[in-house]
Amino acid sequence: MELEALKEKLRSYSKNDIIIKYHAEIQAYVRNIDLEQVKNNIVNPEKLVYAKKQYSNYKDKIKYNCYFAYSKYHYHRYIITINSKIIIVTIIDINRDWQRAIG
Repeated sequence: MELEALKEKLRSYSKNDIIIKYHAEIQAYVRNIDLEQVKNNIVNPEKLVYAKKQYSNYKDKIKYNCYFAYSKYHYHRYIITINSKIIIVTIIDINRDWQRAIG
């Protein structure tokens, strides 16, 4: 799915349609990421700069690896699945220094 098409699809959901898995909640807490901000990024995806479809074990769910840019050097990465709801599976905070360390 093209990036703009995914943005439109995300805009069609409300915050009430978002489910954050326990694992993602823990990751957000450890990384000091506000869950309300995560939900805002999903329903208002202006910061979404990259998304790649991933393999899903379930036929009725579509899975994406999404990057939301906060600056040239700071991103949030969410792994989401979409069906009638949006399920946030993973939340990761990425900065340029971290990228250099692993790259």
